[in-house]
Amino acid sequence: MTGLDEAGLTRHLHALTQARRTAEVWDLHAACMKRYGFDRLLYGFTRYRMDASLGNPDDWVVLTTHEPGYVDGFLRNELYRQAPMVHWAMANDGACSWSRLAQWEQDGSLSAEERKVLEFNRRMGVSAGYTISFAPWSQRSKGAIALTARPEITQAEVDAVWERHGETLMVLNTVVHLKLLTLPHGSRRLTARQREVLEWVGDGKTTQDIAALMALTPATIEKHLRLAREALDAETTAQALLKAAYSNQIFVLEAEG
Repeated sequence: MTGLDEAGLTRHLHALTQARRTAEVWDLHAACMKRYGFDRLLYGFTRYRMDASLGNPDDWVVLTTHEPGYVDGFLRNELYRQAPMVHWAMANDGACSWSRLAQWEQDGSLSAEERKVLEFNRRMGVSAGYTISFAPWSQRSKGAIALTARPEITQAEVDAVWERHGETLMVLNTVVHLKLLTLPHGSRRLTARQREVLEWVGDGKTTQDIAALMALTPATIEKHLRLAREALDAETTAQALLKAAYSNQIFVLEAEG
């Protein structure tokens, strides 16, 4: 496992900052993390956290290099709800070695549901790694990434890598997290017309104003607004505008993620 030297780190960070698409950022990051022994990544971010809930999964940003079988079990079958490291990330900021899992297991502090998640992870070869929980800037936001080491790498070896490169790994993952937040994302996408009408709403224009500006009828504008609300699963136009802004789908140069 060889990390980046100073020149390589500079080139990599430059490429990240210049990237314009989510897929480009993620591919760069995945390749970089492999150099440190982490071949499977799971990144998640929500702006809709409330108490112990992370909000509707359809509103999350989720990126992963795990195989579909793991994603199906952990995410779609909602094992993440009882995952010990997810619980840790919800309550903490910073980095946490998965060696803590063995400690929690040994002292009996894990629930039966949490132990089932550990068993699932071990069956899937997800047993050594680190979790980074990013500091939120609002009460309702939370982001984290799980870095899983290659199956042949032990947790002791992972901890040794972190001892040497932990500060660099924190910086690299934080830069990626902050970069992703500037790019369009989400499974709920607006059409060009829906984006345009919401942008005019954001500029304070009325339905009549927007109809005149776009050379359309007020009824057509109302239709586009209704479809935008439906696309974003929003109850009101104000909520649709907020969700569109949160997912970087309006007032941006690049609309595709």
